[in-house]
Amino acid sequence: MIKVLGIPYDANSSYLKGPALAPQRIRLMDTEGSANSFSENGTGIIAGKIYDDPGDILFEDDDPAKAFMTIRQNIANQLENDNKILCFGGDHSVSYPIIDAFADRYESLNILHLDAHADLYDNFDDNPYSHASPFARIMEKGKVKSLTQVGIRTLTTHQKQQAEKFGVNVVEMKDFSFDFIQKLESPLYISLDIDVLDPAFAPGVSHHEPGGLSTRQLLTIIQNISVNVVGADIVEYNPLRDINNMTAMVVYKLFKELIAKML
Repeated sequence: MIKVLGIPYDANSSYLKGPALAPQRIRLMDTEGSANSFSENGTGIIAGKIYDDPGDILFEDDDPAKAFMTIRQNIANQLENDNKILCFGGDHSVSYPIIDAFADRYESLNILHLDAHADLYDNFDDNPYSHASPFARIMEKGKVKSLTQVGIRTLTTHQKQQAEKFGVNVVEMKDFSFDFIQKLESPLYISLDIDVLDPAFAPGVSHHEPGGLSTRQLLTIIQNISVNVVGADIVEYNPLRDINNMTAMVVYKLFKELIAKML
């Protein structure tokens, strides 16, 4: 059974706090939202039948190094039982410990990173655990086979250099097509930053970056992946910036589609 874990942590956010509130708000959409529990392929995404939700990871304090170890150990414990896992962040820094644990479990792990930002900064605000740096930390360890980044529209000179250094396949939004889907390989981990969407579709994010994917384009990407998806995270939803739970409902729909794809 797929495990769904909440990671209410946003101490590594560089701009606004709020993503720590996301797991609870997303879960509410299952009971208080305006949609049913079915994915578009007709699968009922039912807690206790399709997935198990053990709740949120608990943190003693906000220390980034301690949080890294807490998240990593929790994920590693779940992976020992061969569970597939979907996590609700939290800021994007939580993906580093999650993927680090997955990379130890799955040889030749491949990552699909959907985001407005490449998150490849070598050093951002003198915080190695910054939410602007998780994929720099992941790639410098050399534990994953490939990283494909899609929807990017904020590349700096430094991040372009980092992408070249680590051999990252970057599909910038200005050059977007669906062709990359056919090149994805198993096993695949999907890291979905909700700001990959244009703010018109997902206003409840800390970093509004115009010119992103539509919700339908993002659904098309998920639904057309044909390789084995072993894990995923949805991060950077900020309920404090949401409007009438608009973004919460988008995240809930994406959650259902990701679970359906992981089955």
